[in-house]
Amino acid sequence: MTQQQLLIKTLNQLRNTTTKDMADILVSLRSLMSSYNPPLHALIVPSEDYHQSEYVSARDKRREFVSGFTGSAGLALITMNDALLWTDGRYFLQALQELKGEWKLMRIGEDPPLEVWMADNLPHDAAIGVDSWCVSIEAAQRWERAFAKKQQKLVQTSANLVDEVWKNRPPAEINPVVLHPIEFTGQSVADKLKDLREKLVHEKARGIIITALDEVAWLYNIRGSDISYSPVVQAFAIVTTNSAFLYVDNKKVSSEVYSSLKESGIELRDYSAVSGDVVLLVSDQLKSSLTDVQGNGAKEAEGKIDLIWADPRSCCYALYSKLKSDKVFMQQSPLALAKALKNPVELDGLKKAHIRDGAAVVQYFAWLDKQMQEIYGASGYFLEAEGGNKKKNSESMKLTEVTASDKLESFRASKEHFRGLSFPTISSVGPNAAIIHYSPEAETCAELDPDSIYLCDSGGQYLDGTTDITRTVHFGKPSVHEKACYTAVLKGHIALGNARFPNGTNGNTLDILARMPLWKYGLDYRHGTGHGVGSYLNVHEGPHLISFRPQAQLVPIQASMTATDEPGYYEDGKFGIRLENVLIVKEADTKFNFGDKGYLAFEHITWAPYQTKMIDLSLLTTEEIDWLNSYHSRCRDILTPYLDEYELAWLKKATEAV
Repeated sequence: MTQQQLLIKTLNQLRNTTTKDMADILVSLRSLMSSYNPPLHALIVPSEDYHQSEYVSARDKRREFVSGFTGSAGLALITMNDALLWTDGRYFLQALQELKGEWKLMRIGEDPPLEVWMADNLPHDAAIGVDSWCVSIEAAQRWERAFAKKQQKLVQTSANLVDEVWKNRPPAEINPVVLHPIEFTGQSVADKLKDLREKLVHEKARGIIITALDEVAWLYNIRGSDISYSPVVQAFAIVTTNSAFLYVDNKKVSSEVYSSLKESGIELRDYSAVSGDVVLLVSDQLKSSLTDVQGNGAKEAEGKIDLIWADPRSCCYALYSKLKSDKVFMQQSPLALAKALKNPVELDGLKKAHIRDGAAVVQYFAWLDKQMQEIYGASGYFLEAEGGNKKKNSESMKLTEVTASDKLESFRASKEHFRGLSFPTISSVGPNAAIIHYSPEAETCAELDPDSIYLCDSGGQYLDGTTDITRTVHFGKPSVHEKACYTAVLKGHIALGNARFPNGTNGNTLDILARMPLWKYGLDYRHGTGHGVGSYLNVHEGPHLISFRPQAQLVPIQASMTATDEPGYYEDGKFGIRLENVLIVKEADTKFNFGDKGYLAFEHITWAPYQTKMIDLSLLTTEEIDWLNSYHSRCRDILTPYLDEYELAWLKKATEAV
């Protein structure tokens, strides 16, 4: 069974919940809310787990369980009379399809935010419950400030109320912790701990609580499979100026891993012990039992070092509540930026992984082109002829969004260092492509249609890097409007990828470059334009973003970061278009250097052709055509060694100069 099929099986189990089941869940939760002391007027059910993860394990999909909405981002609110689900523009269409019964969609950016809605609709002195392990410090404090205006109160429930009504909640999986060798990480644990401790001393902090799973994995050079598509371990970490701890289920740790961690000065503790150890950390009583802690690398500076560092966006409110607020240094984790700034070994690995991944994508589209012609009589990937024959050549042959994506996974699986997909493949035809984070199901997915646009957003996890690529194609005759929209998206994609900009520029500023060709026609898209990509870690990696959202202003784009370049355009009920490459930020060689700031540029590391028959060449400038031809030429040169005779012939045809 493929990774995609396993996901579909899990989603089907959740989606098979009937409207009556959903109503019964709400009845049960409201009963618990009424009997709680004090009685709760509302219950917040976040999407996140104890680590504020974007993607969570099956047993942590609480918001999904109560609402039926399966998207990765969302927030549920249950009152005695209402059931509301907030999500962003990526998921509006999906949420409308999945929400059942009394659940109502609240559109982030269009409808009032959760805290505003509660202030306006709940009584004074209302008690609003939440599992404080599943909400960040930042979110909880924002809600508390809003609630205080009407004397409303955020109540930290003693247990998660959803867990109490979730009778068939999936059990915790016991997956092994795996050491990630230095040939892929490029930096030892000792060196990472030394750098971290220097930052602690600089900020007069004696310790830091690390809760983000990818930060724990990166710092200790470990990987796992506790969460689908993200090679992380469900674990906490605490690092002090002379100690380091890993909080994880001991059954996941082999003797080899244990010995390696101990040699690096890391002491293992049970996952549940983090709560008590945070209390010890506050009183400066948290001590390592290791007699010789390695990798210290930091001496206490002059003055008292007594702060505890906690990232307000990733540290859960439950742990923060055990700290003395005046002793907490609340700032983004120093590991977020350190992890985003890839070292030379990581950059080299990412480039190699993307070459192998590009070969898999080319093999897939060459195979898909042949299938579309043989099964549907389609005109093919290259020919802009009338649409394919609607009557299949054989009724026994069927090509669906799921069977196609399974084939793509098989091509990736044949490549060196492949360890799985980096997210569920978005294999979408026609109207489904307008659902930005569409997830096809075997029982209900669409059959490929030669007269409709096909959008495929996919990626792989390799030991030396994580990949993410989107291509949009048409196997028949695209309409004039579809070509104009595709070309506008491509122009924005090229504009961002070719940008040169001074050091200090943030992703909020760069975002406009990808949108301007669409804005010219009054078009736009509801998602960000770019995100960082991990080094065999999360496919969505901060702390930087290229986005219209305010948080993209917080961290400037810096050399050796990765970023995706993925503008799009979507027409509800008709089609969707998105083009995506992964870029590496590098220093730019400019004629001048105004302000002595230094300038930056992007380097494309994704290799797969764009479909030229979807491009209205009359809308491209000479410079854009030159870039397209140059990129396609590089695709041929780079991917040729990985392809067979048929695939190479297909690639040469797909990359002919225009």
